[in-house]
Amino acid sequence: MSASPNIEHMGSRTTILSVDDMKITSVLSGQHERIIVDHDVDHDEAVILALGYKQEFKREFSLFTTFGVSFSVLGLLPSIASTLWYSLAYAGNAGITWGYLIGMVGVMGVACSMAEISSAFPTSGGLYYATAMMAPPRYRAILSWIVGWSNYFVQVTGAPSVAYGGAAMILALKQVVDDTYVYHTWHCYLLTVGLTFFAAIIASAPTKWIAWINSCSTILNLIFLFVSWIVILGGNSRQDQGLPKFNSNKIAWGLDNLTDWPDGICILMSFMAVIWTMSGFDSPFHLAEECSNAQVATPRAIVLTASVGGILGFVFQLAMAYTIVDVDAAVTDSLSQPYISFLIQVLDRPSALCLASFAIILAFTMTFSCMIAASRVLFSYSRDNCFPLSRYWATVNKTTLTPVNAVWMNWFIGCLLCLLMFGGVAIDAIFSVGAIGSFISFTIPTLLRITYARSFFKPGPWNLGKFTYLSGSLAVSFTTLMIPVLCFPQYRGANNSPSSMNWTVLVYWGSLFLAIAWYYIYAHKIYSGPRSNLDKGSVIKDGEEDDVIQTIVSKGGKIKYGASEVTDEDQVPIEKA
Repeated sequence: MSASPNIEHMGSRTTILSVDDMKITSVLSGQHERIIVDHDVDHDEAVILALGYKQEFKREFSLFTTFGVSFSVLGLLPSIASTLWYSLAYAGNAGITWGYLIGMVGVMGVACSMAEISSAFPTSGGLYYATAMMAPPRYRAILSWIVGWSNYFVQVTGAPSVAYGGAAMILALKQVVDDTYVYHTWHCYLLTVGLTFFAAIIASAPTKWIAWINSCSTILNLIFLFVSWIVILGGNSRQDQGLPKFNSNKIAWGLDNLTDWPDGICILMSFMAVIWTMSGFDSPFHLAEECSNAQVATPRAIVLTASVGGILGFVFQLAMAYTIVDVDAAVTDSLSQPYISFLIQVLDRPSALCLASFAIILAFTMTFSCMIAASRVLFSYSRDNCFPLSRYWATVNKTTLTPVNAVWMNWFIGCLLCLLMFGGVAIDAIFSVGAIGSFISFTIPTLLRITYARSFFKPGPWNLGKFTYLSGSLAVSFTTLMIPVLCFPQYRGANNSPSSMNWTVLVYWGSLFLAIAWYYIYAHKIYSGPRSNLDKGSVIKDGEEDDVIQTIVSKGGKIKYGASEVTDEDQVPIEKA
């Protein structure tokens, strides 16, 4: 092609990037192509251009603010409160003590492997893009399709599941303070929709505002968690009930199998709580295009979120294990909220209401943080035509410079998902979908990294070195074990019923089946994996480079080749940096 017509519109500063010299595997790699940009390019923009995408967001997230978003998505206090059904209600105190610790070992393996991949592919597409780059060419499209949709299921169910948990806690408190109140499902539905509506407004804000809000919510998360921990340990009322101040080690670490499965399976099933609680650690991956020094800050934020969240979560739950009065009563209480029931057991009424309010406030901050991450996923996947009407969801709002359309589309889908609460226990599937969907999307690229792609994978500046295959093997083994376990119901045989079954099998696997069917029926005609959205005139071949340079120089322009500026008034050959 001739690049001259495009050069006419360039300013006096032009940057020429060599994709193959960037040491990045991308949709443009191996094609001997150069990218021409009419302005100075820093390292972050050079990386995203080499990956095949325009720089469309402002990079106003730092390591701390990126960690802030992911820690808010983690939402330890509301996450623990919402998922006690899968830890305390399955395995008793063992589910929140040593069972949690074992689960965290596997989660850390997954987080470290993901962090390494994020350093090599710092794009909002995250695991989906990485899968396409590491998969055999024949299976690139279908594997990235499966990973993309699985990860999207995780993201789109995140906000409604958190908001649902928050709404349920609000209504549980209403029952505590008002004996005349009668719970109705539609109350919970409308409250959930209202919470997600206001969360969507915040998620539509400019990046700078979002970064500031999430920094504040991170500080709030830490303060509320610490205060709750102190009050539970120091201010519990166990002695007023004629009990010792704390449970014995035997009770605090004891296993109470409340399922119909053997003890080993019971503990594995309780891992659903830690997996769902920790699932937010992948959020920095989806914010990579808004983060400065993304190849380093993104993986650091992932590991920091997983490690800090894991430690704080364990310490907080340890306090619960040593103070809870009656596990069975907390699980079977008419409030249907084990965390609220636990607080009422161990604290006076004002303290219980205060700590429950902390969890509710943080559930709201967690809701809009989940929406932020989900919108980036929908936006990035839509750039590659993964979804119906993709052109609308791949649009960046000109005022806020954020994907507002994607935010509100996810909100609408979340409202539809929340209708599952009218099906009784079926609403629990949005929690387990978050767990199993994340594991499917994490496992495939990690497996490719340590098998097929091991010979050509180009690690980023943050990598595991010789520990890559140890971490990857641990991650893949853990996720492969847990994927079927996450589909197990609490009860089996005659004790199982439609009202107590695990609806994950239908909600997740049914949805994934439809997505795969759509791919083979039609989508394979328009989707072949990630694709560059760079303007055609900005990408040239090796043989066209000299003509382009001479055109720019003849007009008195200055050229940067990669990161080094070269002024060539005398048409001296330009050297690579």
